[in-house]
Amino acid sequence: MTRPVRFGLRIPSYAWPGISYDDSRQLLDYCRRVEAHRFEDIWVIDHLLVSKGVYGVSWMDSLVMLAAAAGVTERVGLGTAALVLPLRHPVVLAKEIASLHQLSGGRFRFGVAVGWDPDEFDAIGVPLRERGKRTDEALELIRRLLTEESVTFDGQFWQVKDLTMYPRIPDLPPIWVAGGTLTHAPDTPDKPYIAPGVLRRISAADGWMARSSGSDPGDVKDDWQAVQDHLISIGRDPDTLTFGATQFLHVVESASADQALEAQMPHFLAVMGEHRTSEDLQASYLTGTVEDMQETVAGLQAAGLEYLILTPLTNDPDQLELISRHVVEPFS
Repeated sequence: MTRPVRFGLRIPSYAWPGISYDDSRQLLDYCRRVEAHRFEDIWVIDHLLVSKGVYGVSWMDSLVMLAAAAGVTERVGLGTAALVLPLRHPVVLAKEIASLHQLSGGRFRFGVAVGWDPDEFDAIGVPLRERGKRTDEALELIRRLLTEESVTFDGQFWQVKDLTMYPRIPDLPPIWVAGGTLTHAPDTPDKPYIAPGVLRRISAADGWMARSSGSDPGDVKDDWQAVQDHLISIGRDPDTLTFGATQFLHVVESASADQALEAQMPHFLAVMGEHRTSEDLQASYLTGTVEDMQETVAGLQAAGLEYLILTPLTNDPDQLELISRHVVEPFS
């Protein structure tokens, strides 16, 4: 029997050029609106700069945005989808996570990614080639700092001795790992297959965030099979890992695919950048009619998808209503 899909919403916390204080404050009201719908969690994207290889915009700082969202919500989880971990110092980040988890009543969800943008890594002074190893080491150190009284750690990148950190949170936030095959966005250094290091990282997590995909999510399905095979090979039941994915979308109530695309493309190009073609965007994200979108989600659901993080391209509250009506409710 096919399981219902659970949904989260990655809020449109875009840092547009010329954004005003009023525009930013409207995000808080948007978070309240999300909580009134059938979304389990609010998620945020993490990018330091405008990542020109894939996007044409940047986002508010992820942890600051979640702290603000925590103050205006009570029920929804608050997650990073996904935080570029090798750009953060794990000791400072552990303190931020503990504080946010504590102040929100245990609602933080720790989603991580290795990142890919050379400009961001150059700006921080971190070699891009070290991103995977730094991510694994940071995860290990953060887990220990959040759960142990006195931590001594001698890693390749970080060394600490007899560190004790408070607040000591009563439960470790769920850890989600993003990654997988990337056959679009050719300007990134990621490979067109799911790497062994990514599989190992996923196997130690609570949930996996697959790449976004368009009308033919074959890569995601193949990746999920590879993840399941790896879990079985190390003796872990695949049912103990949540299979999730992320998707950008703009819902248009038109029976014509051409009309829907005509209305959607300006919003996609604003977020993704003018350098990306319509064909690339359709191969990457949910586009077309409502029926087209539902067919894509249904295909992922049949493959085992349990949790879908949807990302509106605008902060228009009408889009929130349309997404809830046409995507969330039919699959919940």
